[in-house]
Amino acid sequence: MSNTIVPRESEMSLAELRGDCARMAPHWAVPAKTAAKPVEPSRIHGVTVPPSSARLLDAMSDYGD
Repeated sequence: MSNTIVPRESEMSLAELRGDCARMAPHWAVPAKTAAKPVEPSRIHGVTVPPSSARLLDAMSDYGD
């Protein structure tokens, strides 16, 4: 058993966290970007929106007004 005391996450400084991330970055694989293909409207079916959500979106100027 190790005698090393590991600090709680809240005690870790931002610099330590950034260092940990920098050391892990080479291990993270980035998938190749693929362009999303448009879907025909006729293939979109079975989507239901609760009335409360529809009212919420209708009240937003970006979506309903």
